[in-house]
Amino acid sequence: MAEAVHGWLVLDKPPGLTSAAALGVVKRALGGAKAGHAGTLDPLATGVLPLAIGEATKLVRFAVAGRKTYAFTIRWGEQRTTDDAEGAVAATCPARPDGAAIAAALPEFVGTLLQQPPIYSAIKVEGHRAYALARRAAAPELARRAVTIERLALLLVPDPDHARFEMVCGSGVYVRALARDLAARLGTLGHVAALRRTRVGPFTIAQAIPLDKVVALRHSPALANCLLPLETVLADIPALSLSDDEARRMRLGQSIAVAHAADATVCAMAGGKPVAVAHVAGGVARPERVFNL
Repeated sequence: MAEAVHGWLVLDKPPGLTSAAALGVVKRALGGAKAGHAGTLDPLATGVLPLAIGEATKLVRFAVAGRKTYAFTIRWGEQRTTDDAEGAVAATCPARPDGAAIAAALPEFVGTLLQQPPIYSAIKVEGHRAYALARRAAAPELARRAVTIERLALLLVPDPDHARFEMVCGSGVYVRALARDLAARLGTLGHVAALRRTRVGPFTIAQAIPLDKVVALRHSPALANCLLPLETVLADIPALSLSDDEARRMRLGQSIAVAHAADATVCAMAGGKPVAVAHVAGGVARPERVFNL
């Protein structure tokens, strides 16, 4: 692909692959384009993995902060070292909750709550990843973090060992930790047996492209045509229209006077193209991230 490409590729990540490995495959397919991913998925997990290509990498924080939707299955009666099916069995329990008990417990896990991340996570502890410490039998005690779960619904109890759920949540929520804590609340053990992310902010599973299709289209213009505009993640912030001269100045990193006095983050636009993400305060717009398009 001779020309630089910019935008978002919504990948349907396959199981058994880390987010970083999936990103590497896409980067090679795009001829080594600058790229990053927004919101890590565990190797077990599948589904929506937004990939920022080119100048869209300057907007990853907006995608990471977006609301997320997950469909997942909990397997009761087994604790795993990783809190998902990839880990070794650490303990078992004969108790199995029924559908009524599960549904009755779910409201306790909706709202803003303190959640302790799994010990096998990418959180850094004194410069080391928690999962690396756990592998060396030096698992740290991770501090609880405030997270928000907006919706948690029981979809199906196919058999006594399993239950399927759907969750809508903010950033920072660990589905594995939820499975662990919900199982404990129900008087048993549990881990995530299957996990699929169906939405991240504006990106949905309907837009997602399988990795094998990305590979099949490698180095072709058709792959670039699969990208969504980089401003897709900025749909919820106000747009600020600039003149050609104002756009030129902002691209140089200069502030410009605007009619808006209220504090706001805006997407500065000119000629139908994004110029910068800017912060407006006191009638002045100051560029924070300028796009080289």
